[in-house]
Amino acid sequence: MTPPAPATASAATSGTGTYRHDGMVCTDHTLDVPLDHARPDGPGLTLFAREVVAAEHQHRDLPYLLWLQGGPGLRAERPHAAGAWLRRALKDYRVVLMDQRGTGRSSPVDRRTLAVHPDAAAAAGHLAHFRADAIVRDAELLRRRLCGDRPWTVLGQSFGGFCTLTYLSLAPEGLAQALITGGLPALTGHADDVYRAAYRRTLAHNARYFARYPGDQRLADAVAGHLAEHDVRLPSGERLSVRRFQTMGITFGTSAGFDSLHYLLESAFVDGADGPELSDTFLRGVDAVVSFAANPLYAVLHEAIYAQGGRATDWSAHRIRSEFPEFDASGAGPLRFTGEMIYPWQFTEDPALRPLREAADLLARRTDWPPLYDLDRLARNEVPVTAAVYYDDMFVDREQSMATADLVRGLRPWVTNAYAHDGVRADAAVLDRLLDMAGGRV
Repeated sequence: MTPPAPATASAATSGTGTYRHDGMVCTDHTLDVPLDHARPDGPGLTLFAREVVAAEHQHRDLPYLLWLQGGPGLRAERPHAAGAWLRRALKDYRVVLMDQRGTGRSSPVDRRTLAVHPDAAAAAGHLAHFRADAIVRDAELLRRRLCGDRPWTVLGQSFGGFCTLTYLSLAPEGLAQALITGGLPALTGHADDVYRAAYRRTLAHNARYFARYPGDQRLADAVAGHLAEHDVRLPSGERLSVRRFQTMGITFGTSAGFDSLHYLLESAFVDGADGPELSDTFLRGVDAVVSFAANPLYAVLHEAIYAQGGRATDWSAHRIRSEFPEFDASGAGPLRFTGEMIYPWQFTEDPALRPLREAADLLARRTDWPPLYDLDRLARNEVPVTAAVYYDDMFVDREQSMATADLVRGLRPWVTNAYAHDGVRADAAVLDRLLDMAGGRV
């Protein structure tokens, strides 16, 4: 197959439509950006962003707020399904929902689009341009087009917070203020340090889950035993293994995660012709969580977001797991669910990831990653930064977050145990608090 001719990047943008929705006025924008910002005349990508303003403020000259969502590899929220933060933000801002490169309506990346590359090395080279540094440079092109020379506010959730620290490192002149929720990354160290801490937190969340729903230990063990003894297929036709079932623990990090898994497990078994079988309802629910068909970039780049300093990640989560025998899937002990970890075997068991396996392995072995954070610039930071640090956050380590807060001049952290990782989506009071802190009212 002959790859299509690459687009030439430019800074042109266009509004592709304006419409009203539930008291909001939405305008769609597209922007041509370089694949590699070091080669602005090289191959290009399309960046999509949706500008949202409250209808009653449509003609006001409001400041802009850029929402940087979690991920990596997840599209921006859509206005009809956005979290509680959006309505609060629209009181004071025009909000920009940018589909980070490779997601949503920005030039997508998946097994089909990567098939145009001649080999895995070329695909891996392409994927290396989808980290936080490129996302920030995309955002700067978008800001200059929408705002001119005026800086904007950034609200970074989870991985979006990681991107915000990169923004403060690469282009602080573009920021009027930075708000971060559940997203202060470790600025130094290796992915091994991140995952070692993550496994400990995940074990603690398992303990909380089974304390809330003690009967679920029997159910989870029964499901694992059934999967070990039977060839169970998801509705898509792919096999559900015990270790893949364990990855359902990724739901634990959200405010409704414990409950959603509990109510799925209670429907796990039905009486079949040859004895107990896993129900279609259960298998469909599992499939919705464990498949990466909708967001393959999340899996491919998950460890790369931690890669710095000339060391390969080398499938860090997979290696570090051996230090925690509690996650052994052999059935020797009570089942424990894993969390936000990506494993090389998922690129064999998940059909959506299978064509990306070689490229993912090359990324795991890559050592020449550029730095994502400028420690000297962060130490001299002049942009107001406020950050919500969730005390029991399963996805982002509290102690690593606080160490980062100490390294960024002027950063004001708010540590709270009132919310899970998705607190800003669950309650507008989170954004209210950060804005009050930024404005000196708290």
